[in-house]
Amino acid sequence: MSLPPIRRVVTGHDSRGRALVTSDGPLQTVVEIQAIPGTIFHEVWSTAGSPAHVDNGPDPTAGPLMLPPPKQGTRLRFVDIPPDTQEFLTDGASRMHAAFSETGNANVSTVQGDSPHPLMHRTESIDYGVVIDGEMTLILDDGEVALAPGSIVIQRGTNHAWANRSNRVCRMLFVLVGGTYDSAIAAALNLPVEAQTR
Repeated sequence: MSLPPIRRVVTGHDSRGRALVTSDGPLQTVVEIQAIPGTIFHEVWSTAGSPAHVDNGPDPTAGPLMLPPPKQGTRLRFVDIPPDTQEFLTDGASRMHAAFSETGNANVSTVQGDSPHPLMHRTESIDYGVVIDGEMTLILDDGEVALAPGSIVIQRGTNHAWANRSNRVCRMLFVLVGGTYDSAIAAALNLPVEAQTR
């Protein structure tokens, strides 16, 4: 089953302060991850700080793909996630550096020999993940949760992966909010001092 393209409507202001549509159409940045064929990132919008700068500026999704949100910023995207294959589960860990490099930050990968899934990763952010279409399983260090359309996960900087154990693509909507680890959590994770003070 093919999922529909995403239409984005962006508003702005004219010189008199009146609201208008500044763009209406397909997303500028849609990227398939070559190391995980069928995984497609649909970049919708991002903000670079808080409070967000409200302006008529250019499309902030132009440029290279970045998995984490900007520091003190946000990132909104859809991700199409294909079913896991046995080949991927067997040798996926060897491809993860390449996969996360394609998303702008290989360092988010936390895969080790005993990891429960080859896509285990962590970002210093609060992420809202909503299942739009299909089925998904959230994998954590300790446990997993089956998700159906309408399920939402509040990801608080935890080590996790998304496993598609169904027979069709799952589309999820993600809103990522840049954050800073609590000092106790940062210490428990053995994070470098600079990560604890960001």
